Amino acid sequence: MENINAKYVSQKISKTRWCPVSYSSLQQPEVFATGSWDNEDNKVSIWSIGNHNNSGLEDGFEGDPQILCEHKHGGDVLDLQFLDQERMVSASSTGAVTIFRYHPNTHTISVLQHWARAHSYPCDNAPCTALVCSSPEIVTVGEDGRIVVFRADQEGAVRVIGEMRTRMLPPHKESSLKLSVVFVRECRQQHNSRGDLPKDHGALKFDLFIIFLYRAPLHCVDRHPNQQHIVATGGQDGMLCVWDVRQGGTPISLMEAHSAEMWEVRFHPTNPDHLFTCSEDGSLLHWETASHSEMPSFLQGGRNSSVISHGALTPAGGNRPLSSAWLCGDSGKGCLETTHMLPSQTMSVNSLDIIGQCLVCGTDGEAIFVNRHVPV
Repeated sequence: MENINAKYVSQKISKTRWCPVSYSSLQQPEVFATGSWDNEDNKVSIWSIGNHNNSGLEDGFEGDPQILCEHKHGGDVLDLQFLDQERMVSASSTGAVTIFRYHPNTHTISVLQHWARAHSYPCDNAPCTALVCSSPEIVTVGEDGRIVVFRADQEGAVRVIGEMRTRMLPPHKESSLKLSVVFVRECRQQHNSRGDLPKDHGALKFDLFIIFLYRAPLHCVDRHPNQQHIVATGGQDGMLCVWDVRQGGTPISLMEAHSAEMWEVRFHPTNPDHLFTCSEDGSLLHWETASHSEMPSFLQGGRNSSVISHGALTPAGGNRPLSSAWLCGDSGKGCLETTHMLPSQTMSVNSLDIIGQCLVCGTDGEAIFVNRHVPV
């Protein structure tokens, strides 16, 4: 905890995302983006933990996040993902989806594309609850129960997939519909029952994306970076659920993670024996499995992507782990170690992101926390 730098920003932070970095250079990230919510004027902002030509610190101490630029955002930022190293995409409570461009030379943000009613009810806008990027494709889901496919280089929607609401939930539960989305590779049509996708979904340029609905409203989902059939989810009940999408409709492992809603779950992008979760209960947890701790790195699987980012789909490496402790069910729980990453918090930790040894998170306490020495 002594490695944590805190920055109080006078706005509730709903999303935090590291700007993608070059994998080949083994560099640590220095720039990240945030989105705010429940403020009179919400914003997307770019921050730095490096020098970036700053001759001196305006406030705080060395290593504190410093604001580079910001842009007004209509509605709450419900999701935020980098499309590449300069473009990021936001999902809004107004139903809008926006592509922003960060200009690193001038430290400014501009709007490249804006879909004002990406999600809507017949008489009103519907919040866009989540999105995922595989450049140039952007896939969004919303409380209207629809999946919408956009392309960064086209003005209109490429495809709209169905009214998930009417097909998947009984009428009395429609108002509680929550959706989250993740790309999954190597999961073909036989694995589509959870999302009830149309039979011709293979025409999409990406392999597949799946929607998870569970017994409690879902808030977050992430996939294992090397074994794409392994997916972790969290939701209203605070449980950490690990799924094998090749198997049936129940999670392989359930772990009591938090005492309130889990807002985000993240596998470490290059060391997936480490996983991180954050919650309404004010905690940020680091989960570590020792199952492969003695295994040489070349047997643990890897990534041959040129850029590391959670928001973008990246190819799996050629080598794969022989097994995964995440799929061991109750027998694997004894192999897990859990560490609290923050000092005592009373306000919700809404979002986290991790690249290399650098972790960033945002809270309802109007604070951003950065740890550049995470033991992974």
